[in-house]
Amino acid sequence: MSSPSARLFATATAAALFSIGAPAGAAQAAPEVNLSAPLATCYGGAVRSYFQTGGYGGQAGTYRTTSRCGDINVRNASAYGTEACVIFVDKTGACNYWTYLPASSGWVVVATNVRDGVNFRVRFDNLRYEYEPLVAYHAF
Repeated sequence: MSSPSARLFATATAAALFSIGAPAGAAQAAPEVNLSAPLATCYGGAVRSYFQTGGYGGQAGTYRTTSRCGDINVRNASAYGTEACVIFVDKTGACNYWTYLPASSGWVVVATNVRDGVNFRVRFDNLRYEYEPLVAYHAF
């Protein structure tokens, strides 16, 4: 809506809808709902990792889970898909399981129902990063 006529049309439409609404004296304030609150609480603390071109991927972390998210989430911001897994470093040096992250993905859960205060790393594996860098974000 960048043109003045489009803004005028939108304003006129909104005014008409409000005038048709409820009878006089019956106006009630609608409760405010913050639709971005869940996103801000979990993904608002996301951490970025970057791996140079020429590698297989690598590991990001060590991080500690928080009360912001009940899961460990990863977003692949790279041109190629990759595999990711979580390593709970206080318990093991092995991956939990591999999760595929498509190129330029949205948030993907790589470990679910993780307690607060758990130390972990995220490991990435992909041969294509010999051509492009790996950029990922982690929310936990």
